Amino acid sequence: MTVTPEDLVAHYGLEPIPREGGRFRQTWAGPERPDGRPEGTAIVALLTGEPDDFSALHRLPSDEIWHFYLGDPLELLLLAPDGSSRTAVLGPDVLGGQVVQCTVPAGTWMGARVVAGGAWTLFGCTMAPGFTYGGYEHGDAAELTARYPAEADRIAGLCRS
Repeated sequence: MTVTPEDLVAHYGLEPIPREGGRFRQTWAGPERPDGRPEGTAIVALLTGEPDDFSALHRLPSDEIWHFYLGDPLELLLLAPDGSSRTAVLGPDVLGGQVVQCTVPAGTWMGARVVAGGAWTLFGCTMAPGFTYGGYEHGDAAELTARYPAEADRIAGLCRS
């Protein structure tokens, strides 16, 4: 049986991710902490190979772990606070350099898209303490390009106004 993005949207009840892009559903939230954040959160998410379907560059105040589940590999651009950058590829070819988990340190800019020629990726993200929209910081293409000029083309392709 062939799984389609539409099948996954229906099966998981995925909804659009505000500002960031893609579709998701929260699958777990831990108990509330004294600061109002949950102890932890987990989501399942879907990106397709459509040009406008990507996870826009953003950063969070806690570490976030990305998990590969199904589909084509996902390129995750990481822009570190020290000015360095790297790309992690989440996918099934672990012996070929892809990973099934990638921890993004707090304060790191991150953005992702399905690899060129790919159709879709089903993945998940886990945070502890958990995600809240108040901790989400949306990336600005001009500011990020000034800070990370070697990644200018990729930044332009991973930013939304």
